[in-house]
Amino acid sequence: MEIIKSYIQQHKNRFIDELIELLKIPSVSADAAYSQDVIDTSEAVKISLEKAGCDKVEICETAGYPIVYGEKIIDPNLPTVLVYGHYDVQPPDPIDLWTSPPFEPVIKKTEKHPDGAIFARGACDDKGQMYMHVKAFELMMQTNSLPCNVKFMIEGEEEVGSVNLKTFVENNQEKLKNDVILISDTGMISNQQPSITTGLRGLSYVEVEVTGPNRDLHSGLYGGAVANPINILAKMIAQLHDENNHITIPGFYDNVEELSLEERAEMAKAPFNLEDYKKALDLHEVYGEAGYVTNERNSIRPTLDVNGIWGGYTGEGAKTVIASKAFAKISMRLVPNQDWEEITTLFTNHFTSLAPAGVTVKVTPHHGGQGYVTPIDSIGYLAANKAYTETFGVPAIPVRSGGSIPIVALFEKELKSKTILMGFGLDSDAIHSPNEHFGIFNFLKGIETIPLFYKYFVELSK
Repeated sequence: MEIIKSYIQQHKNRFIDELIELLKIPSVSADAAYSQDVIDTSEAVKISLEKAGCDKVEICETAGYPIVYGEKIIDPNLPTVLVYGHYDVQPPDPIDLWTSPPFEPVIKKTEKHPDGAIFARGACDDKGQMYMHVKAFELMMQTNSLPCNVKFMIEGEEEVGSVNLKTFVENNQEKLKNDVILISDTGMISNQQPSITTGLRGLSYVEVEVTGPNRDLHSGLYGGAVANPINILAKMIAQLHDENNHITIPGFYDNVEELSLEERAEMAKAPFNLEDYKKALDLHEVYGEAGYVTNERNSIRPTLDVNGIWGGYTGEGAKTVIASKAFAKISMRLVPNQDWEEITTLFTNHFTSLAPAGVTVKVTPHHGGQGYVTPIDSIGYLAANKAYTETFGVPAIPVRSGGSIPIVALFEKELKSKTILMGFGLDSDAIHSPNEHFGIFNFLKGIETIPLFYKYFVELSK
């Protein structure tokens, strides 16, 4: 342990500077205007893995953005850890809400991060957390403490649904063969209380389009005489929840896993202060499905949310039109046993049925994935818990996350191995939002904790 702390203390400024350089590259996979930047980031990741000590590093082309693969095989008879991460980031919009430019990283102190945090798009999701693994690997190589084989698979399309990862995994099962998969793309309860994410929700993401007249119309000459797509879209969306905030899609809840009262009681042991939660979000009251508390609504229950809605005139001043079309993007977070493709079909059929005469409806699925639950008695979980306990001084608490990492279920299906989610971010780190940041403490603590996972995983595997 002292060797680990000493190496981090000696090199921490360099680690931070390297991460800042990586964060300067705007690797936004959702916007083609940044395509060269995404490719440049893959090259930067390749170089970082080579410098850290991988014997073999390659950029694997896909139908979209490339996957960076690296490995260090010290003995084929030893266990192999496969590290997954992603180098692409969310779009930075809305830019005007950032307190500093999203791709000009700066370090600022916050209430949750008194030691400072790096503010930049991708700082926590996922460049900062992915880079912890690169530096932890470097540390083990430089201190001659790497106890097993390591493989890295760092992709550039996670933020757009990992559309080409499935094909890559299916076609490279021998290359990716492993004993456990390690991912840091989640968070923990606090800097004093670590947690291990044991469950992820699935996802179905669609775009809907409602079309009325064949062109935009004068709202004075035609208002009240033709269907207004924006009005109708709003009514259709409003019908997707009832008065108890249950989702009204027929069959939506058929396969939802209902946790026992005992399991819900265990979840309730995780530290949570509702008043602090509301204060952090400037809310007077929370909102959600009747019969469940906040920490259940955002983890073990499925949801349906409108992520964006538009149509007609939204520019400055007035323009009195009835729009020809109205659009919305809608995501459904799913719990284990809900099949995302089945849910997409159920949504499409139901939403289309809500449309009155006078409009047509088009539903376009974008991407999705299955939910995932990992057992807390696996070797990987036990190794992670021992590692957290050593570096934080207290055991980790198992929690279920409301987020989705669709490829985790894919990994188990294709590679037949469990995934351990060792996240070091905080809920307050504003991932996917303006002013995303990642604590310096968290970044360095991750580099300190990850080598211990390797150590304990090998010991427990004997």
